[in-house]
Amino acid sequence: MPNSKGYRAGTRHKYRRGFRQHGMPGLSTYLRTFKLGEYVDIIANSAIQKGLPYKVFHGTTGRVWAVTPRAIGVEVLKTVKHRRFRKKLYVRIEHIRKSKCRDDFLKRVRKNQLLVQKAKKEKKKPQVPKRWPKQPREGEFVKFKKEQVKMLRPVKFELDF
Repeated sequence: MPNSKGYRAGTRHKYRRGFRQHGMPGLSTYLRTFKLGEYVDIIANSAIQKGLPYKVFHGTTGRVWAVTPRAIGVEVLKTVKHRRFRKKLYVRIEHIRKSKCRDDFLKRVRKNQLLVQKAKKEKKKPQVPKRWPKQPREGEFVKFKKEQVKMLRPVKFELDF
């Protein structure tokens, strides 16, 4: 048989639902509000066929640029070879969720603002901390008694014919 070139071809595992997560989505899915400029993740829900994004966009993060009664306009970047194109899609609410990509950044901004306000009250120059990659652990000394140490060596390999 020739390869299928359909709209959902090759999505057997990509659109799979989790264990005991099958069926229609809950009401909370429809009660979420999306605002312009918010970041959203496109995660296709295979239980709903309407407003399903194309398989290439499954798992991508985009920005809301339009809100309509039944769908949300999302702008994403699509990589084609060495270029990145902006694509504007209309996706139904069931297939998107709010992204957590900016949570760490917004948390850091709030923390830095508090530090700046505190420094202004004390009339000092604000010291905004820099982010550092995780450093190697500190060295440690292991205490032991001389009798507890045993030297281990591999057993010599011998061929017996």
